[in-house]
Amino acid sequence: MTALRSLESYVSGQWARGARQGATVLDAATGEPVAAVDSSGLDFAAALNHAREIGGPALRKLSFHQRAAMLKALAQKLTEQKEAFYALSFATGATRPDSAIDIEGGIGTLAFYASRGRRDLPNTSVLVDGGVEALSKDDSFSAQHILTPLTGAAIHINAFNFPCWGMLEKLAPTLLVGMPAIVKPASQTAYLTELMVRRMVEAGVLPEGALQLICGGVGDLIDHVEGQDVVTFTGSADTGRRLRSHPAIVANSVRFNMEADSLNAAILGADAAPGSEEFDLFVKEVVREMTAKAGQKCTAIRRVLVPRAACEAVAKAIGDKLAKIAVGDPRHEAVRMGALASLAQREEVRARIREIGAEAEIVAGDPDDVRVVAGDATRGAFLNPVLLYCDKPANARAPHDVEAFGPVSTIMPYDGADEAIALARRGKGSLVASLFTNDAAIAREITLGLAPFHGRVLIGNRASAKSSTGHGSPLPGLVHGGPGRAGGGEELGGMRSVKHYMQRTAIQGTPRLLAAVTGRWLEGAPTREGVHPFRKSLAELNVGDRIVTGEREVTLDDIEHFAAFTGDTFYAHMDEAAAKANPLFGGRVAHGYLILSFAAGLFVDPAPGPVLANYGVDNLRFLTPVKPGDTLQATLTAKEINPRASAEHGEVRWDCKVSNQDKKVVAQYDVLTMVAKVWP
Repeated sequence: MTALRSLESYVSGQWARGARQGATVLDAATGEPVAAVDSSGLDFAAALNHAREIGGPALRKLSFHQRAAMLKALAQKLTEQKEAFYALSFATGATRPDSAIDIEGGIGTLAFYASRGRRDLPNTSVLVDGGVEALSKDDSFSAQHILTPLTGAAIHINAFNFPCWGMLEKLAPTLLVGMPAIVKPASQTAYLTELMVRRMVEAGVLPEGALQLICGGVGDLIDHVEGQDVVTFTGSADTGRRLRSHPAIVANSVRFNMEADSLNAAILGADAAPGSEEFDLFVKEVVREMTAKAGQKCTAIRRVLVPRAACEAVAKAIGDKLAKIAVGDPRHEAVRMGALASLAQREEVRARIREIGAEAEIVAGDPDDVRVVAGDATRGAFLNPVLLYCDKPANARAPHDVEAFGPVSTIMPYDGADEAIALARRGKGSLVASLFTNDAAIAREITLGLAPFHGRVLIGNRASAKSSTGHGSPLPGLVHGGPGRAGGGEELGGMRSVKHYMQRTAIQGTPRLLAAVTGRWLEGAPTREGVHPFRKSLAELNVGDRIVTGEREVTLDDIEHFAAFTGDTFYAHMDEAAAKANPLFGGRVAHGYLILSFAAGLFVDPAPGPVLANYGVDNLRFLTPVKPGDTLQATLTAKEINPRASAEHGEVRWDCKVSNQDKKVVAQYDVLTMVAKVWP
């Protein structure tokens, strides 16, 4: 007989088993033992110190771009070995399409943050947050907000339903910001997380201490958290509330992010009558969300809100489709919906169905009559999809309060948009809601009514049917989280999530010292003139290098020629009487883009050199009208330099001010260029 494999934790730089045999985890579909899980005897205080003292400093030595490259390498390594993850994922009860959400969705999130980190973040380890706050008239004293990585550890406590994605979607922004992580997966599916972490450790991409894993309970880990640490939690609201109120978290003001229960709603618009494209899309989406991952998704549709007149048609359409769903062992090619995570989880879902059933009736599916096309219905945690109908949802409690975390949804009728919004809000805060309508007025009214109570709202209609990612798909570029019952937390959202692991600090001082801290030039900081800065490669260019150009007069002929050449004959440029009546101008003025063009003509060095391309402008403002006879002069200063780690060039941000003969600034903006690291 083969000995049961004991999962190991990876702490303080080594793999270690718990002191006891631990709990046995069973294959969700077959009931066969998969692994034993235990973490007793591990030194959790030492693990935290290892993260803070070894992993954190090693990560913070790297720039954002270097950490982004690290994420890219991890994503590539995991992609090469994804078939091993798929093979083991069947034991969780997931079909291959279900597992793709977890495995490739997680790896894709790593790749997303790798790409966005290189694109959106500087090649430094500090972020400038917002503009400069001028605190003196002579620019001798200023302030700047900055964001720097926290120096503690991020503890990620994850749920059983997404053992790969649940880890990676939190890990990607954590590592990108330069913070080490301790991952604690749910024991039921920890074997898949453990395999993925093993492959990540073996890849040798991460510095020592950047990633640790606890398979089993967390013991006294939370007792040792400090103010620079972060704790994130995905799971039940009850467990999350206990963690949030832990004495160490409260006493040390530890950042805590929670994603918890969510009774998400899907709403059929009043315009989407049976036979319409939106009606069919709505039915398809409800069925998909009920059966993907056997309904074990925090974003799954639990409440189906339908105009009262359409309820019977919706119930029949959904019921007919659910009856065709083949349930069974996910290893079998005919199966379309696998098992719940465990037999205990199935009994929990059945209990919740009975609770909801006290105020609703089952209209499709029998929770007690399990029928499978493959596998043993007595050993696997199988459950047929169940659809309920609550005729008086405004007077009911359970359909709005009780979450059956499985293939279960409840249809509820509504009369009018106000009631649909009110019913959706009865969820007390949700991760996501969806609305299916082709009517713009309905879309506006209901979406704005839903927004304060939801982290995300999907509007589905015929035009987006082929491209829509669907109700239940959290995307790395969009926030994932929700208010109230959903936990009040926020994850993902592109670079927003990176800032969750950083401290915002206002620094005050002379511009020279602020520039030294931030690596970004600001008004009042030293400048250097001499060699034209466009003749300097990144190896030679310094922040503060600048050129003050010669002057150029703007004539009426210039304005009229530009108008004729571009076709921009707006009256303020061409009609003296109309322009004089304009309260902003008092006469004809030059085009804003003519000013930019003349400024470029003043500061550009035309010969081939290290400046390879101009790829845009940021923060453009026209501040003073330019009239015929005015004289322009440009001042261009190297503001920020970001060499790319993986290319022979980098980005340079230039501060550009265009002034008139009275030294008034007429235009101000940032010029963005790509500059070679060396030239020639």
